[in-house]
Amino acid sequence: MAARPPGGGGSSEPDAIEFGIAVLDGQLEEADVSFPATAEEVRDALGDRDIPYDSKGRKITLGEALDEVSESRFENETEFLDALYPVFDRKRREGGGFLTSLRDALPF
Repeated sequence: MAARPPGGGGSSEPDAIEFGIAVLDGQLEEADVSFPATAEEVRDALGDRDIPYDSKGRKITLGEALDEVSESRFENETEFLDALYPVFDRKRREGGGFLTSLRDALPF
């Protein structure tokens, strides 16, 4: 998940704000994680770091996200990220309230 930031597009601004699976994928690449792996092995390798789950910077710890997943073993990175995606998506949808839901539904 990523969203373009507001602004004039100056060179000092990032191209996109990463959150959710995009952030976690990048952190997995930097960490010493090999699959197949258990949830505990991934947590030990990454630590219980905060993962932003929306473009506003709201966060959930990796441990909290893993606690919401029924799987405890992942054969590969894709399976791990696919299991966590619904957690980030649910948090994003719950956190915004009515106005955010309305804004997300509009085509512009």
